[in-house]
Amino acid sequence: MCYRSRSICVEQPIFANNLRLYRQTQTVVSLPTLANKLGLQPEQPTASTQVVGTSEARVFQTPEERKVAQIAYEVIRTLENKPNKLPSVSFLNTPEIQAELVNRVASEYRPQQLEIEGVTKPPDIAAVVAKTTELVIQQTIDIPRILVVPQSEVHSGFKPFTLQLTTLNYQPPSDQLWIQYLRTGGTETVGLGRGGAEEARLEDYIVSGLLDFNDISYDDQADLLYDLAAQTVRHFRTYLSEDETRKVLRLHQRDIASFIHAQMQQHYWEETVGYEVKVSKGFTELRQRAYTQPAGDRMLDLRHSPEDKSNMGRYLFTGFRRCLYAEEKFHSDAECKLAVILDRESEKWFKPARGQFQIFYKQGADHLEYQPDFVAEVKDTIYMLEPKARSEMESLEVLAKKEAAIQWCGHASKHALTYGGKPWKYVLIPHDEIAENITLAGLASRFGT
Repeated sequence: MCYRSRSICVEQPIFANNLRLYRQTQTVVSLPTLANKLGLQPEQPTASTQVVGTSEARVFQTPEERKVAQIAYEVIRTLENKPNKLPSVSFLNTPEIQAELVNRVASEYRPQQLEIEGVTKPPDIAAVVAKTTELVIQQTIDIPRILVVPQSEVHSGFKPFTLQLTTLNYQPPSDQLWIQYLRTGGTETVGLGRGGAEEARLEDYIVSGLLDFNDISYDDQADLLYDLAAQTVRHFRTYLSEDETRKVLRLHQRDIASFIHAQMQQHYWEETVGYEVKVSKGFTELRQRAYTQPAGDRMLDLRHSPEDKSNMGRYLFTGFRRCLYAEEKFHSDAECKLAVILDRESEKWFKPARGQFQIFYKQGADHLEYQPDFVAEVKDTIYMLEPKARSEMESLEVLAKKEAAIQWCGHASKHALTYGGKPWKYVLIPHDEIAENITLAGLASRFGT
């Protein structure tokens, strides 16, 4: 498989002593260790492409062997979508799957150069396929693709409620706009006209703004929308005239609609329906990641944390023994410490890229993607781990993510039972409980769900 990647240098302005300075940043692409071992290259690389982790020793030394291995990997990827046939990468070693892989690779393989009998030795396709299979098993954690599909149409809406409007205190705009020229210091007055569509009723400005949101239906919720709009207009009329209220609504229509929409999320309802859980993939390939890093910054060793821990996100770390990538980024010192624990005690671990899991949690009417911070596999369990600031442990967003993650782990564990795989466990850890001398088993027993 080819991985797309580019390294882009961006000039970001920094202001100091009234001088405008520029510091370059670059986008660094990180491929999975498996991709590097197989000799996979970014698609259409340029002179500015910077791909890290390419120092990883390639397993296959000759071009022909690498070609066979890459064909084998592509064939294995096609089996992701057949969970009944291949529920886990461990099933790649079965005689039936091995025979299928060898046959398919042999049918697709074409030598790059004419093989001269007695001079050029053809690759041993069966041996290369076996070795490629072993690499995939070693460098993969079984992450199934789980789909939760409603069994019937989902009905939803918003319950009537009273808006909290005390903080909504817009003042009417002036009919004149003052312009000051920075170069000369001079000023100019410009009159404001009455351009734009004028609504017949003040409430129409608010309803029109709310209809821009995808989760609001006029046909189903017109009565509620006009009730909320009327509440808002009455609030403005407590301190503004009708003409001043109209000016405020026209000028701040989008912000006012967003203010109301945010409160509506707390009163969202959804009719309970039956759901069906489907496993569409037994495992998923690891995705490439891209990081932004100041140009010229060197990578740091995991076990030598930088003195300045207030901006951990700027550093790129390496020196891992059991990570499925050669480099990682951490958002906090607690994440870095947890990585040390995982690199010491797990069989393999990594930080997932966006879209690796496709877990979604509800926030009002929205379904947002949740990406866990760490995944680690040990002898008898696969952990999904989330270090979190203690002050955020009980926030509504964190609890919603936790609920979605626990449900996903339950579905994944049920799937694993069908083939004798490892169960999943979700571990939400307060940041101040993480120390390098703590064991993974200890954290899981205290904070696992």
